[in-house]
Amino acid sequence: MNNSEFIEYMRTHNYVEKTSSVLEKFYELSENARKITMELNNKYHTPDEIRDLFFKLINKKKDDTFRLFPPFYTECGINITIGKNVFINTCCKFQDQGGIEIGDNVLIGHSVVITTLNHDFNPENRLSMYAKKVKIENDVWIGANVTILPGITIKTGAIIGAGSVVTKDVPQNTIVAGNPAKIIKYIH
Repeated sequence: MNNSEFIEYMRTHNYVEKTSSVLEKFYELSENARKITMELNNKYHTPDEIRDLFFKLINKKKDDTFRLFPPFYTECGINITIGKNVFINTCCKFQDQGGIEIGDNVLIGHSVVITTLNHDFNPENRLSMYAKKVKIENDVWIGANVTILPGITIKTGAIIGAGSVVTKDVPQNTIVAGNPAKIIKYIH
C-alpha cells in the first residue's frame, strides 16, 4: 500500500482490521513520523527550517504563513491538511491516521491533543480501529490542553476553552468549555 492508497482508504473507510495492510501502513508511517519529529523536536531550527520539516512530515507543499513552536508529535503525519496562517503552539499531539483538516487562521494552544482513532470495544478485536476525521474550520481558536475526540467538526469562528474535552461538533461562532465541552457563549 502506498501513501495515496492509504489516504484514499482512510477517506472512504472507517474500520481498520487488526491484520490488515492498512495497519501495517500505520506502523510504516509512524516510523517515518518519529524520524522527522525527532529531528524537529531535538535541536534548534529557524522558523523556516521548522516549516521545511513540518511540511516534509505532512507531505504537502510548504506554506510560509505557517508557524509552529516545537515540540510537536504525530503518529502518522501525512493525513494532516493545513490552511493559511495556522499557528500550532508547543507540545501538541496529533493522531492523524483518520485525517485532520485545519482551515485558515487557526490558533492551536499548548498541549492540544487531536485524536482520530478509537479501538474496537470487543476485546477479541481490540487491535482493530475505527477512524474518523477531525475538521477544524477557519478562524478557530483552541485553548491550551484541549482534547478533541474522533469525528468532531469545529465550525468557523469557534473558541474552545482551555482544558476542554470536545466530544460533539462545535457550532459556528460559539465559545465552548468544560468536560465535556458545552456552549457557554455565542459570539456576535
